[in-house]
Amino acid sequence: MSTVIRPLRFTADVEAMRAFLETLGLRSRIESERGGWVDMVAGRGMVALHDAASSSTGGQPGQTTLSFEADKLDELKDRLEQVGFVDATVFDEAYGRVLSVSGPEGVVIWVDERNDDLYGYKLHNASPDDRWSVTPYLTGADEAPWQRFLGAIGVREAVRFGPAAGDFAVRLDLTTSEDLDDVQARAGGSRTESGLEIEDPDGRLVVVHG
Repeated sequence: MSTVIRPLRFTADVEAMRAFLETLGLRSRIESERGGWVDMVAGRGMVALHDAASSSTGGQPGQTTLSFEADKLDELKDRLEQVGFVDATVFDEAYGRVLSVSGPEGVVIWVDERNDDLYGYKLHNASPDDRWSVTPYLTGADEAPWQRFLGAIGVREAVRFGPAAGDFAVRLDLTTSEDLDDVQARAGGSRTESGLEIEDPDGRLVVVHG
């Protein structure tokens, strides 16, 4: 069973966010033929872009949520239940099967099943840059229970943690072995102790860690 971290960004401009992430080093893998959705891949991890205006869940421009993609949802459901996440549920959506489960602090997490039926979607011959990883930054998250949950999901090493106080939030962070000077030369931003800080097209901070 394989699970991939795939934060979901609701955006006011899918194409601008797509171009921004491609400039950094991600590649488009799948997009909706009608527009409004793009899956992007890195060497490790993915980012999904969703048009906020067409969101059925009320996603706001610049909002990022924590989600995943897995190839065997039924096995993942069983594993989550065995370690105490007993509300894990698999159901069908128009675009495929989905698992929902309550993570720590009651945060609802969605896992989409990897789908080979691409009706309504365009597949790109993406060649991910192995130097890049998707490593979302969580705040308002108590690290110990979240590490336990992420271990059950299967992606413990892919997440960074910030202050545990406050409401749960996800920032779209990336990690690369590419020289940050080269990244800054093509994408802009400012160097800090954390890495390279860049404002994305939604006006949100993205931090690239070296």
